Amino acid sequence: MKVSRRSHVPPFAVMEVLAAANARRAAGESVLNLCAGEPSTGASDVVRDKAIEILTSGSLGYTEALGAPPLRAAIAGHYARWYGVDVDPARVAVTTGSSGGFMLAFLAAFDVGDRVALARPGYPAYKNILASLGCEVVELACGPETRYQPTVAQLQEAYYAGGLDGVVVASPANPTGTMIAADELAALAAWCTEFDVRLISDEIYHGITYGAVPDGGGPDLGSPRTPVPVSGGVAPAETVGSAGAATAAQFLDGGAVVVNSFSKYWAMTGWRLGWLLLPEDLVTPVDALASNVALCPPALAQHAGVAAFSAEGYAAAHENVTRYAQSRALLLDRLPELGWTQVAPADGAFYLYADISASGLDSVTWCERLLAEAGVALTPGTDFDGVAGRDWVRLSFASSVDVVREAVDRIVDWQRRL
Repeated sequence: MKVSRRSHVPPFAVMEVLAAANARRAAGESVLNLCAGEPSTGASDVVRDKAIEILTSGSLGYTEALGAPPLRAAIAGHYARWYGVDVDPARVAVTTGSSGGFMLAFLAAFDVGDRVALARPGYPAYKNILASLGCEVVELACGPETRYQPTVAQLQEAYYAGGLDGVVVASPANPTGTMIAADELAALAAWCTEFDVRLISDEIYHGITYGAVPDGGGPDLGSPRTPVPVSGGVAPAETVGSAGAATAAQFLDGGAVVVNSFSKYWAMTGWRLGWLLLPEDLVTPVDALASNVALCPPALAQHAGVAAFSAEGYAAAHENVTRYAQSRALLLDRLPELGWTQVAPADGAFYLYADISASGLDSVTWCERLLAEAGVALTPGTDFDGVAGRDWVRLSFASSVDVVREAVDRIVDWQRRL
């Protein structure tokens, strides 16, 4: 029987590494998983308690296709609280994770044959989803000279080389953790508006940023702060920011789309809950697509997700970010022992993207041997960069500090034995 050409996309390699790690663990081996970008804590107690309450006494029928009104209002309130941006709840679309959000946004914004630019290295699902929808992916080689982020000059070059219909940016980015400064994001948005190119901004790691301690104490959960500038290295990890990164929400009237999720900052990966902020021209198309594709996102996750925006929800998420900052500091302190001299600036998220080419092994072999011989699972860079990824690996420090410390001990010992 026929199998569609559009389904011929590469699998997400991190899931294959995760499966291999789980198989070894099931066989009784000691395995430390630093391959998946998944917080180890899970959802906060306030969200879990709300879910229990709903399960025992609430209704779990369908919600509106674009999401339950209380959750859409809470998301809009979050943008007022963190960024000072007024978002109409009618422009909020709740989705089945950010993955479902990307699918809806790409379907609504692009036609078969449209050209969409994105950074390389970058999250592989962007290009794989776009390719499955018949779009032409234009990869922009982004290295240390641009801090692994696309520039207006690169977009301009791609536009005149064959036209552009869209661009996907991510800040903080996966796998590099780098961020786009507010003025740079504004310049990208202005260029997209001028050239009628749809800007889609992946902001799922917002809230997980690292910067300097403000006067008077710790981070203010009610307002964002600008991330500490980084020049040619990795930023310090004295404390964490509440929002930190700039948002494209202020550019919705220019056609931008914002994608976000409960998976990372709120540690709700399996709840499959995300959202889109939409420009006016995409609200009706996304509503129609959502009602046909999924009817609505999971009702239990939606109703419980409102609690994530409570004071308790923010506090629990902030505690997680504080732990990530401790693990990040540990990693940066031990870079000399690891011998990793070329590392992407980890401004945000919970990843360290490092060049391991000095080992003499390609990243796939390096990761396979590390798992088999030291019991540590990392992700090869080939998942994120089909050109230079064979020299790079991604380490996720979303686990506990103790797990990260033991993993580093094992990696250092294993590399000495190579």
